[in-house]
Amino acid sequence: MKICVSCFLLCGLLNICQAQEDITTNELKGHITYLTSDKNSGRYPGGKINNRIVRYIKKDFKKSGIPPFLKSYKQPFVAQLRVKKGETPKSAVETWNVIGFIEGNDPLLKNEYIVLGAHYDHLGMGGGPSSKSDKIGIHHGADDNASGTSALLEIGEMLMARKTELKRSVLLVAFGAEEQGLLGSKYFVDNPVVPLSQIKLMINMDMVGRLNDAKQVYMGGAGTFPGGVELMKELGPPLGLSPVVHAGSVGGSDHVSFYKKNISVLGIHTGGHPQYHTPEDTVELINFEGQKQVCQYIFNAIMKVASSTYDMKFIPQGE
Repeated sequence: MKICVSCFLLCGLLNICQAQEDITTNELKGHITYLTSDKNSGRYPGGKINNRIVRYIKKDFKKSGIPPFLKSYKQPFVAQLRVKKGETPKSAVETWNVIGFIEGNDPLLKNEYIVLGAHYDHLGMGGGPSSKSDKIGIHHGADDNASGTSALLEIGEMLMARKTELKRSVLLVAFGAEEQGLLGSKYFVDNPVVPLSQIKLMINMDMVGRLNDAKQVYMGGAGTFPGGVELMKELGPPLGLSPVVHAGSVGGSDHVSFYKKNISVLGIHTGGHPQYHTPEDTVELINFEGQKQVCQYIFNAIMKVASSTYDMKFIPQGE
């Protein structure tokens, strides 16, 4: 009887560990549902709501066993909020990047870093220069970028479960104030927690929740590191994906801040849609099975680079 009980408990523990390793549609949906809830009012920078979102990300990092890089997960900075031309300027607000850390195991390569990033902010109630709608109402930002934030949390959990396989270290960064002009990523590269020369690749996820029927996942910057275009193409078919891979076309999200500092980048998304920057970008339109595939794709790319001696160097590209 004791042996049977022990076996039962062991099987239970193994099942728990397996669940922690897997990216699930339920967890992705749970994150996006929370982030886009009415009480979070479109995740505008500054104030109590911004604080609540930061606490949520920190709590999930802790739940996954992901420590902060330094004493705190929070990297504070001041964001000057954008307004339409001719409108009265708004007061600057304090906001934060949220940084988790997974240390590699190789004595030398652990001092090289892969940054996986996504911005967690959105447009609040709209009405600003980035809104594509005249409606004043909660801009939920389910795809932009609750999808990227949820992917960050889930891929981070999976990386932590496979931590022993990593040679290089991984920084997980939820950026603040992207919609205000890439402010969080600009602050990060101007005030880096590690020397920029030690960051070998930045992968940015911005709008990864609307995989289309052709299973096309888009990316720019794959030519900024050796063999990047070939790598990102070959990782797609085993997952049923059809990557659309650009060597350049670095694009306009947080990875641009890193590219301008001569750091290799990948900017990954699943394409535009009519709900972009409108109140209609809601959780009901997310393709969770597709998002899970995209998360697995990004995870596989990180493992190729971080769990091997993959040659990494910056290769500039024409815009």
